Amino acid sequence: MHPTAERIQQVLHDLGVETQVVEFTESTRTSADAAAAIGTTVGQICKSIVFAVDGSPLMVMASGVNRIDTTKVEQTIGKLLGKANAAFVRDKTGFAIGGVPPVGHLERFPIFVDRDLLQYDIIYAAAGTPNTIFPISSADLVRVTGATVLDCRVDG
Repeated sequence: MHPTAERIQQVLHDLGVETQVVEFTESTRTSADAAAAIGTTVGQICKSIVFAVDGSPLMVMASGVNRIDTTKVEQTIGKLLGKANAAFVRDKTGFAIGGVPPVGHLERFPIFVDRDLLQYDIIYAAAGTPNTIFPISSADLVRVTGATVLDCRVDG
């Protein structure tokens, strides 16, 4: 297994999550790719989107089928969300876009999880590379990330 994925496996173990990182030969970079590799629905894929807020990162985790309503997030935090380019994401989290896990980041920053993702008992999140994932209960996801639950999906 890739050393980065092994590190995420250890982080999850240290956080008390009993799960197994799975490495695929095919890409799991997009929600559709990940769902196809696992054999699940796109809705059960946890996509982690990093934004820039006044030069600091902020992550929103959402179901793979949903778009994030940035206005709802901005209203909650009282600041504007900026785009985070690939270099910013790697510099702040330690991971490349397409493989950013919900844990194990280089620094602590606010994390939000869209309420809609929590309808699933088990969800699948990136494990640090564009072809590794791990299953986790939605309750454990909230617990280990300290995420604030928010209704932030685009309605309609």
